[in-house]
Amino acid sequence: MSETILAIQNLSKKYKIKTHPFSLKYAWLKAVNDVSLNIRKGELLGLVGESGCGKTTLAKLLLFLEKPDQGKIQWRDTLLTGLGPKKLKFWRRLVQPIFQDPFASLNPKQTINQILQEPLLIHHLGDRRKRNRAVNQVLTEVGLSPKLKTAYPHQLSGGQRQRIAIARALILKPEFIIADEPTSALDVSVQAQIVNLLLESQAKRQITYLFISHNLSLVANIAERIAVMYMGKVIEIMERNQFLGEHHPYTEVLWSSIPRLERKTKINVQQWGEPPNPLFLPSGCVFHPRCKQKIEICKKEVPSLKEIKPGHWIACHLF
Repeated sequence: MSETILAIQNLSKKYKIKTHPFSLKYAWLKAVNDVSLNIRKGELLGLVGESGCGKTTLAKLLLFLEKPDQGKIQWRDTLLTGLGPKKLKFWRRLVQPIFQDPFASLNPKQTINQILQEPLLIHHLGDRRKRNRAVNQVLTEVGLSPKLKTAYPHQLSGGQRQRIAIARALILKPEFIIADEPTSALDVSVQAQIVNLLLESQAKRQITYLFISHNLSLVANIAERIAVMYMGKVIEIMERNQFLGEHHPYTEVLWSSIPRLERKTKINVQQWGEPPNPLFLPSGCVFHPRCKQKIEICKKEVPSLKEIKPGHWIACHLF
């Protein structure tokens, strides 16, 4: 088993939100709720769940774009939580994000050359000649011509812009990349190309990936391990070869919602009911109002993650 390079322990983040647009009352929204997760060196860990489950907030906490309310983030032997901005600069070089919308994440006033050189300038890496060489090399690596250096983001296609976003992440030679829905804003014809590019970069550079997606079918095909989030909590962690076994009831809902050619009857996910209001979460297991297998204890006690098989963890009272 590979070594753990990033350890997340009891990480939480909540926001104070109005209960109604015209109300003076506030409630706490627990976007990330007591999440613990270990990420292994060189793996591609898939993080899946419905919109609003806390995937992107967790990514922001790992990037320190948001400050956690409690919990620890540890990179190898270094505890990152509690470090100031200057001491975190080394982490900002080791970890790089790839965001969902490449058009929104690229500066429209900068050329591609300026966009790609900016990280090198911030971290004082190389002279002008070395920086130009690095830009040419990374553009070639992501399948683009160095001639595009003088272009602006709006002059490129969506797929080309996402390749530039990937190139910007790769140019610092990071050890860890967080890809937040990197294909969802792209045409279906381009999505496979971007996924293959990410897999090639992982194999070539031995990069560790946290791949965030709502597409369970995609993640099941590319990830070595899969973590499932629901209402701010990680409710299941599994190896890829355990995907066809028994699962948390919520994971079963996600899996049953994937369209299949051999399926004769349409699966209606709405039959499981609507997710609860995140401002007023139910007691006990947060999934119990939608779960058809719930028992009495599910309404009273919050289940903890427990290992039901080697490498397979589930937070459910049924296991």
